Amino acid sequence: MGEFLAEIKVRINETYRSLQSAQAAGDDFLADTHASELEDLYRLAARNGVDARA
Repeated sequence: MGEFLAEIKVRINETYRSLQSAQAAGDDFLADTHASELEDLYRLAARNGVDARA
C-alpha cells in the first residue's frame, strides 16, 4: 500500500497545483476539470482504504 499511497498523493498534489493555476488564470472550465479529477482521486484512494486528505 505504501507505493499506492505515495503515487496517489503525488497525483493529488499535482492536480491541486493545476487547479490553483487554472483558477489564477481565470479558466473556469479547466478549474472544474481539475476539481473533478481531484474528487475522483480522493474516491479512488478511499476505495482502497487510504485517507489521502490527511
